[in-house]
Order: sequence, then C-alpha cells, then structure tokens
Amino acid sequence: MTPALGQPKDSLADWLLIRPEISWPSWRGTRLVSEAPARDGFRNFFLATRGGRDSKGNARVLTALDLAFADAEQGRPLTFALMAKWQRTVLGRDFVGFRTMPAFAKAGQERYGLAPESRARFERCLSESAQPDLPLASRAARTYLDILFFHPFEDGNARAAMLALAFVLAREGVLLDQVHPLQATRWADDAEGAADLAVLLGILITAAERRLSDGRQS
Repeated sequence: MTPALGQPKDSLADWLLIRPEISWPSWRGTRLVSEAPARDGFRNFFLATRGGRDSKGNARVLTALDLAFADAEQGRPLTFALMAKWQRTVLGRDFVGFRTMPAFAKAGQERYGLAPESRARFERCLSESAQPDLPLASRAARTYLDILFFHPFEDGNARAAMLALAFVLAREGVLLDQVHPLQATRWADDAEGAADLAVLLGILITAAERRLSDGRQS
C-alpha cells in the first residue's frame, strides 16, 4: 500500500519483510554463569541515560528491571502479558494495553502501522526469543528490535525493549556489565544493522564473562 502524501512508509512492514532474511551470526560463545557480574549494566544504563530528570520514573524502571530478572529466574516465556506487567510499573499505570493507533518514532521518520493481526504476530515473534536453533545473542538482538519496530505500547517502548533484552539474556544465565555500547539508532529496514547488533551483543557477553572470570581468579 502506498503511504498517504507526506506520511512515512510503514516501518513495521519493512521490518517484517527483512526479518526472515537477516543473516544472523552463528556465534555461540555464551555459557551459564554461576553469579552475576559485580556491576549491573542494565541498571547503570537506565540511570545514566535517564539522568536525574525523573527520579520517580527512574525508580519505577529499576523496579521493573528487578521484576524482569525475577521472571527470568523463573524461566517464564516472554509474552505481551509479561511485558505489560513490567510496563505498568515503568509507567505507573494500572492498565497498559497493546496500542490501538499507528505509532511514530524518530521525530516522525518512522511510522509503525497497525493491523488486526498485529498483536498476534507480535506474540509469535516474542515466542521466538526461545528459538533453540538460533544463538542467544541473535535471539536477544531480534527480540529487542521486534519491540522497537512493533512499538506495542503507547509510551515507553525503548525502555520496554531494553527490559526484554535483559530478560532474554538473564533467562539463560547471562548478565551484562556494559550496556552503553548498545545505545544507537536502529532502523527497521537495516538488515545489516540488525546482524551487527547481534555481533555487538556477542562481544559484550564474552567481555562480561571474561571480566567475571578474571574477578574470580584475582
């Protein structure tokens, strides 16, 4: 469908088009760790990127991060309902549902369309965060991008994507002590960028495990 004059094309449709064709890296360097790194990279990331402009909001997102880690420890499947539970905490609301209107991001440069099957398709994508034949770094990167480009919530989708990323990694015993390198603009039609994100995640996971191992030996 041709977008209306002056309206950006449907970036969600772009993402769904390239998603099955992405050449995800075959890196398989992850392993279970028996204890968390000394520094919680996701906690530091939220505090640094949000700064001191919203202390109550900071506290809520850190509480949601704790919820995500607790759910990961229980081995729960990633679903929209689980994410909505975290998002209620993030936004301080009693109810958070799937968006009911097209969404926009990047100062209007990306538009995410909405169709009757959008939520069901999103749920299927979330279920693939546990896909056994794809390395963890690639699954985590894909889940992060799924959330950015489905844009399921009316507000707070960047925080939701980072919480889900933390959850997918922690569910398999992996925590990052550095997350800031992930802070970059992602585009829905950039297949190479998606694969590069998975490579970067693999590097961060390996580095975190190396520092953890070095700390044990010192």
